[in-house]
Amino acid sequence: MSPIRIVAAAIACCAALGASAGENNKVILQNKIAQCQGCHGIEGWKTAFPEVYHVPKLGGQNPAYIVNALKEYKSGDRDFGTMRAMVSDLSEDDMKQLAEYFGAKPANAASAAEKK
Repeated sequence: MSPIRIVAAAIACCAALGASAGENNKVILQNKIAQCQGCHGIEGWKTAFPEVYHVPKLGGQNPAYIVNALKEYKSGDRDFGTMRAMVSDLSEDDMKQLAEYFGAKPANAASAAEKK
């Protein structure tokens, strides 16, 4: 095989891997959004620990506020065990992407599959 063909094949493989990685990142983000919506996307959802209260909606929130809140949960500055566990594996980039997603949604958004 000629060196030109080897280089061309290597470039083609790298391009395919890059496209695959982009799709994987999109799926990973969608899964993280779904985890948030498990509580924050249910109309009228209440939690019973440590006390009963309505879970806040994330749609329409200021993205900077969401990022700050997630960082505070992760560091323990905000004391809520469930949220601390949920954000423990989030990177700062994950937090920004989630915040941008929910910040762009309408304030009354109940879920990703908006009410139809």
